[in-house]
Amino acid sequence: MENQPFIPDELWVKCPVCKNPVLSADLNENNKVCPKCGYHFRIAARQRIKITADEGSFREFDAEMISENVIDFPDYTRKLKNARINSGENESVITGLAKIGGYPLVLCVMNSQFMMGSMGRVTGEKITRAFEYATEHRLPVAVFTVSGGARMQEGILSLMQMAKTSGAVKRHSDEGLLYITVLTDPTTGGVTASFAMEGDIILSEPKALIAFAGPRVIEQTIRQKLPKDFQSAEFLLDKGFIDAVVPRGEMRETLTKILRLHSGEKLTEEGETDERI
Repeated sequence: MENQPFIPDELWVKCPVCKNPVLSADLNENNKVCPKCGYHFRIAARQRIKITADEGSFREFDAEMISENVIDFPDYTRKLKNARINSGENESVITGLAKIGGYPLVLCVMNSQFMMGSMGRVTGEKITRAFEYATEHRLPVAVFTVSGGARMQEGILSLMQMAKTSGAVKRHSDEGLLYITVLTDPTTGGVTASFAMEGDIILSEPKALIAFAGPRVIEQTIRQKLPKDFQSAEFLLDKGFIDAVVPRGEMRETLTKILRLHSGEKLTEEGETDERI
């Protein structure tokens, strides 16, 4: 075996579902979707924006906003600093103005790399401001969610963001404007219980975990065994909680079609714009 070539471990990624090794380069080229079984790896918010929005169209809002340890929670200041260093971002959500398929909208993308996308004061404020901008300028909103829920290190101030963001969504809806949510793995806790499930159209990536409380907590509470794949995107689609499960490679095209229809343009059988309705 002396002639066997040495391949560095960092060149390979083991898929947690099919257990097959995948070249890191191939995985990145396929937008972090396993080419062998279709498992969707989590991706950073900036990468999500890059593969979703039209090239060069994204203009970020409120990039300078950062969270602070307002209730002096033990060790929270250090965790915030580490989150900023490890993720390269200031907060768990990136918001801004963008175009998808040529159609303008406000885009919000949550980031699992920043404290698992948890929702604190700044997260809620940025999302609220994004909806207020969209309402003022009569634009649709698309939000990609990923979250472990409300950020416990901010106590009641974090929980208040559920009501604040929901109020902004309601004012946007009252103006007859479109709101699309895209649920990615995992979307849980206070985010699920607020703006994540308030979209006019709710999409999800395959196999995403979508829940308020985890399955073990529910089983211990109701003392019953839960169904197979409970809280998966496919289970929620079957029960009518979401509208469609869309693979990552088809998400941009799907969003473009929804935005086109909302704009009042008719589609031909080939999917191209025909005329104004």
